[in-house]
Amino acid sequence: MILIVDDDASVTASLALLFKRQGHATRTASSPAEALAILADEPCRAVVQDMNFSRAGAMQGTSGEEGLELLRQIKRRQPELPVILITAWGSIELAVQGMQAGAADFITKPWSNPQLLQAVETVLEVAEVRAEQHQAERRQEGIERDELDRQYDFGGIVGRHPKLLRILDLIGRVSATDASVLITGESGTGKELLAEAIHRNGKRRAEPFVRVNLGGISSTLFESEMFGHVRGAFTDARKDRTGRFALADRGTIFLDEIGEVDPSAQVKLLRVLQDRTYEVLGSSTTRRVDVRVISATNRDLPKMVEQGSFREDLLYRLNLIAVELPPLRERRSDVPLLAEHLVKHCGRLYGREGLELSPSAVDWLASQSWPGNVRQLKQVIERAVLLARGDTIGSEELLDLDALGQRERRDRALPAVGAMTLEEVERAMVVKALAHHGGNITRVAKALGLSRAALYRRCEKFGIESAPSAPSGAASDADSVED
Repeated sequence: MILIVDDDASVTASLALLFKRQGHATRTASSPAEALAILADEPCRAVVQDMNFSRAGAMQGTSGEEGLELLRQIKRRQPELPVILITAWGSIELAVQGMQAGAADFITKPWSNPQLLQAVETVLEVAEVRAEQHQAERRQEGIERDELDRQYDFGGIVGRHPKLLRILDLIGRVSATDASVLITGESGTGKELLAEAIHRNGKRRAEPFVRVNLGGISSTLFESEMFGHVRGAFTDARKDRTGRFALADRGTIFLDEIGEVDPSAQVKLLRVLQDRTYEVLGSSTTRRVDVRVISATNRDLPKMVEQGSFREDLLYRLNLIAVELPPLRERRSDVPLLAEHLVKHCGRLYGREGLELSPSAVDWLASQSWPGNVRQLKQVIERAVLLARGDTIGSEELLDLDALGQRERRDRALPAVGAMTLEEVERAMVVKALAHHGGNITRVAKALGLSRAALYRRCEKFGIESAPSAPSGAASDADSVED
């Protein structure tokens, strides 16, 4: 049963008829008290509620406080019951307060019936997924990769670590819904692969999967890239252009690097995600789009919300389901599997089939921290395949490649020639080493290849006051030679 709460009888009647046509039983309530009484007596699958009610209207106007209080009461009594709020577009701040209080979604007035039905179906499906997960957790069931592979298509995603398997189990269940998914994690962890798997296992699998790297789109081109433009819309618009949302219609749009979108573009993105409508640049005709939205970022979006650089309402629109991919260092047991997979893949790519890793090479790979995650591991394996002398890649070859990579990284870290004098570079390195080692002179001197006395002299020379003064007689002839 779906409970509809609104003081307008025409609204409750029309929504009840709409849901009935989709096979849902409904009950209606005209006040918070009536709604709570129904919930106490009958099992309910979802609540669709307005934010303002007539009996408090004289005192509260359209503040929505009564609707928020009803939401809080519902969540206190039935925390898992999904609630969809109905509010006006101008009351987005009110909707955000509702999401903070536990609402599953919000719909703005005037709504479209297909949009509302999709929202209801999505929250119902997500509620079922979460209930199944809770039951499995209570039974403490282990998740097996072979079982997941029998149920879903996770081709290209390699690993058996429990953290990864829990994520695959979640996205496998969520894929069949239209829920928006936000994938977070460090660079190189495989966020795009996960997004592709969600699309591939969903009901839109036969429709387009459109990737958009938002970090590569400037604010001036955002509308043209995302919504398209008509000929003559601006100076260089010599022909019509189809936007990314139109290309993804009926399919999935993957918004990568969502944390890089500037505030002005966030407003435009929010509108299309909220109403599923947009206008092509240079045209006044409103167009509707039907897409599933998957987004990804390596940024901390909640922190960005606190700092005011990312809209909170946009975050709520994106993260109905949030998935955080663990870094490779947190699933080291998957490194040998990944390495073997990558050797075979790169071997086919470069005509080096039959190549394999020696046991010592596998051990060395598993012992590394991989700050660049799977992307860095793939680069190392790819180089090893290209430079392998025989049919086996040994640990010695990997060590040589690692040393070469470290030299290249150090070279890239150096400033451009002419940008700094040698003395400026030297001072910057001393300051950086002091900060890194918390002012521990012994460690700083060792890291820079200096004696303590030589380090003291450089601190004095460059006017660096964070180091303690040198002890009397610290300098010696040996220090002078080293200096």
